[in-house]
Amino acid sequence: MKTVILKLILIGGLATSAFAAAEAPVVDVYKSPTCGCCGKWVDHLRANGFTVRSHDTDDVAQHKYRLGVPYGYGSCHTAEVNGYLVEGHVPAKDIKRLLKEKPKARGLVVPAMPMGSPGMEQGGRQDHYGVLLVKQDGGIQTYTRY
Repeated sequence: MKTVILKLILIGGLATSAFAAAEAPVVDVYKSPTCGCCGKWVDHLRANGFTVRSHDTDDVAQHKYRLGVPYGYGSCHTAEVNGYLVEGHVPAKDIKRLLKEKPKARGLVVPAMPMGSPGMEQGGRQDHYGVLLVKQDGGIQTYTRY
């Protein structure tokens, strides 16, 4: 009897894990194959429950253009999740907020590569930076400040 109960618990746990994985938002990341900080950002997303498909490309700019990253707001990698663009080292909690609130917007950007942002942690330095919401019309507004 104990064996049957343990098997049912194990099967239930595996089913729950499989369901949770299936429900995790899928993030497609377009990055250079040689960029280390991009890989660290991908690790940050996975550690925060996202399923990530990482696409190495020598032409990240084509994806920035396709997704509508405003000129001058680029970073080293570009991502897409549930129809939103995510440019640069955007913290996972801001992506989760975006997906929960579902604003009418193109997505989020963190221009450049601020030290201390996810994937850019080095030596304890923490730059102040903003996560910016890109509106449908291309306008920009502050979403979060760090």
